[in-house]
Amino acid sequence: MKQISTFLRGAAICLIALFISSALQAQCADLSGTWKLNASKSKLNEQFSMAPKRLVITQDAAILTVERHSEFMDQQFVTKDKFTLDGKECENEGFQGSKKKSTATWSDDKQVLTVKSTIPMEGAGEISFKEVFSLAEGSLSVETTTSSDWGSSSESYIFDK
Repeated sequence: MKQISTFLRGAAICLIALFISSALQAQCADLSGTWKLNASKSKLNEQFSMAPKRLVITQDAAILTVERHSEFMDQQFVTKDKFTLDGKECENEGFQGSKKKSTATWSDDKQVLTVKSTIPMEGAGEISFKEVFSLAEGSLSVETTTSSDWGSSSESYIFDK
């Protein structure tokens, strides 16, 4: 009887330890919030920057929604993308009614989210985007790379709450 009790106690401890370690591993960085571009800390292209002035991000276990508030030629506009966080391809509206296909994947430690997207361009191949989201010292960092037949461009955005 004592052996069974000891065995059950040991099994319970193992299950609790397994549950705690699984819960800790499953915790993804929470990117949610309203984020304002800190241009002085960001590395923006001199002639033309794709940096949004503000991001509004909502996140749950399955979906990340990114609302970008931008300005181009004194015109303000908002784009909104929803990404599934299971690594499966999702589709959002691209430029001029095109379809943007994206995949979002977490790093092994669940602290860095990489979103890769492509938009087909009529008669001009496609544009590829890579955005790498991470949190550091209370700020949101977004490393972006854009490439197409016309060339490539990279920027580093820092956003503060």
